[in-house]
Amino acid sequence: MDLVLNIYDQWLLTPYVYPKEGWPEDSLLRQIVSLAILINIHGILLYFFLGTFSYLFLFDKKQMEHPLFLKNQIRQEIKVSLQNIPFMSIPTIIVFLFEIRGYSRLYDSSQRSYGLIPFLKEFGSFLFFTDMLIYFIHRGLHHPLVYKHCHKLHHKWIVPTPFASHAFQWLDGFLQSLPYHLYVFLFPLHKISYLFFFIFVNFWTVSIHDGNYAVPKLFQPFVNGAAHHSDHHQYYNYNYGQFFTFWDRLMCSFRQPSVYDDEKKNID
Repeated sequence: MDLVLNIYDQWLLTPYVYPKEGWPEDSLLRQIVSLAILINIHGILLYFFLGTFSYLFLFDKKQMEHPLFLKNQIRQEIKVSLQNIPFMSIPTIIVFLFEIRGYSRLYDSSQRSYGLIPFLKEFGSFLFFTDMLIYFIHRGLHHPLVYKHCHKLHHKWIVPTPFASHAFQWLDGFLQSLPYHLYVFLFPLHKISYLFFFIFVNFWTVSIHDGNYAVPKLFQPFVNGAAHHSDHHQYYNYNYGQFFTFWDRLMCSFRQPSVYDDEKKNID
């Protein structure tokens, strides 16, 4: 995040927004204010860009004919997202602040060599680590003592659209994003890769809510795609995973997506 903040400081914030004297770029208060502005603006823009793209080009509009699809559901999903993104940003600002002030293990190319092989290694470990933690966090959010207070709102969308991807109660949304933040404090990660992974995670979160089940058959048993997550929204206690089905299979919470069973029956 310091790369993004440095770019904004250089080209916008320092020359045009903040006083030229008396508020240095490394000021704690200035960084907090800058992060609050940038996280909310970029978060909302990314949400609308990815959600709109997915809705226009990927989302199966037939999902809206489902009897459990709510009246004015898309408007409700957007409203909940916009209401909670600012609150989700508060703990996120704190985490990014620690990153910017050098407490994470993020690095750049001046500190160590970087290339395709290190990128692939980091990407693989990032997916494994975050998928594991999100599984247990997500499953914990379904505990009866927690569910109604935190996660129930997201399951209002029994037949979700891409705009449901960020329609969480704010604490729910932050807790499920926490593994992405924890990773950079535990493992080395290139700063450019971190930005790429951040965009990828948001894209993936939108994609598993788009009702598009076009996953190659070879990967269907392993990849937790929209088919798996759609069944999670409808049956609640299955398919908690984010990227893969591994932890659901290991912890006996896997459910074969209904749409895959229907496809198999049609073939037979």
